[in-house]
Amino acid sequence: MSNQSTQFSRKDFLKTLFLGSLMIPFLQYCSKKGKSLLLKITGTNHILGHKLWAKDFPKPTEEIHTKYLIVGGGISGLSACRFFSQNNEQDYLLLEMENHLGGNSSNGQNQFSKFPLGAHYLPLPNKENTEIIKFLKETGIYQGDDETGDPILDEYQMTFPQQERLFFKNSWQNDIVPQNGISTKAKTEFDRFFKRMDDFRNKKDESGSYWFAIPVHDSSREDKVLQLEKIIFKDWLKKENFMSEELLWMLDYSCRDDYGLGIDHVSAWAGIHYFAGRKNNWSKKYKDQVFTWPEGNARLAKHFSKYIKDKALSNHLVFNVKINDNDVEVLSFDNIQNKTKKIIAEKVLFATPQFVNERILNHKKAGNFNYVPWLLTTITLRNDFGGDEELAWDNVIYGSDGLGYIYDQHQNVEQIMGEKVITYYRSFSTDNCKKARKRLYALKENQLKNLVLEDLKKAHPLIEDFIIEMQFHKIGHAMIAPVPGQIFENSENAKQPIDGKVFFAHSDLSGISIFEEAFYQGWRTAKNML
Repeated sequence: MSNQSTQFSRKDFLKTLFLGSLMIPFLQYCSKKGKSLLLKITGTNHILGHKLWAKDFPKPTEEIHTKYLIVGGGISGLSACRFFSQNNEQDYLLLEMENHLGGNSSNGQNQFSKFPLGAHYLPLPNKENTEIIKFLKETGIYQGDDETGDPILDEYQMTFPQQERLFFKNSWQNDIVPQNGISTKAKTEFDRFFKRMDDFRNKKDESGSYWFAIPVHDSSREDKVLQLEKIIFKDWLKKENFMSEELLWMLDYSCRDDYGLGIDHVSAWAGIHYFAGRKNNWSKKYKDQVFTWPEGNARLAKHFSKYIKDKALSNHLVFNVKINDNDVEVLSFDNIQNKTKKIIAEKVLFATPQFVNERILNHKKAGNFNYVPWLLTTITLRNDFGGDEELAWDNVIYGSDGLGYIYDQHQNVEQIMGEKVITYYRSFSTDNCKKARKRLYALKENQLKNLVLEDLKKAHPLIEDFIIEMQFHKIGHAMIAPVPGQIFENSENAKQPIDGKVFFAHSDLSGISIFEEAFYQGWRTAKNML
């Protein structure tokens, strides 16, 4: 025997616990036949939002004064509130149309688990993203550094094993990169592609700026970089002789997963940024893991609550803005009390998407912004659903129109669990997002059920026998799509303030809808306002 004492990290403990739990049988039901399905639809409050088109609201009966008004309670608006508060400015008010804050970082909950209603994870930030790292320290996720200078992270808020798997050629494999049974030519293309992405990840211009950075604002503006933003990703891949079916599928899946649209629609710059924007340079130990929670990024949104206590009004739809010499008058409809309020502020921050701003401000500031519709389906399954093998956190089906599903109880350290809860994601990758949005809103419960199950049955033919409940969550304008010209042309024009009184902050001004960009837009704009 070795005389050295054995030490286990929390990560080792979690692995042991997870593998050990597979040996413990779950409680079984007597019948293998599933119960009758409960189907229900939720979604963003597009009915209230569409009232912006008519603007048929009552005259104001209440007046509120504040120094800074923030319109929109997504991550950008919450990040702005955080910046104001941390810089000794407490005279601000936030308005949100929905009945909750968080935007796409929201969640639902049933008796078995919380589950995301939008974004569900946060990759480890680049070491250059000091503001995000500071935020992670505030939340307790980042707990300081070890003796080597590597960050100490709360492993209970990171992915456990197994992180991801792919249903490919009728069996499950680890990782989402197709591996088993692919040709030597395809393997060579994968190697060549990832080598190119490594080169792009480290590439800088003469001034020292990365070609591909997070936030996007810090990326190089060299002509060679800008040219990549003007062409379609698929065209660039063809030019670079990347043609294997498996590689093209993986790249299309990756773009749909982060941007909503696939390689036929996004710019080459955006497609490369997916792989090259994250530098993997903050931690040596946790390169492959991400932060995640049963409720998804709603956990992160909740950390902003101390900055908006008694400073936020939900169910409030802003519908009119008047810029005066010394202030800004904003009219907002209170959907609970059914009355209009006038808010007078020195400066206003619109942390809302551009299609909303255009309706409120009655003018168009930039070119077309393409917003991709998404469908999320949270499925409650009997606990004897095995998923063929143990469920991974992320479960992807090769060749699927959907994006697979996540296992919402992935981080549950209990050895015996009740029913299983998974959330299926699907974006509608098309050149006509408006048409896709209308189609999504028109689909009824049984149509949605068939759409989702047709996809999932490719990997789980008998899944319907185990389903107890399906909740469909429609998001008509889920995320901005980085089509050619979006990032360095449309977005740059749209972020310009009006008369030094009306400012803009939203992830669509980055051209990429990720937590880091929304967070950055909020504090950047709040800083400019101060």
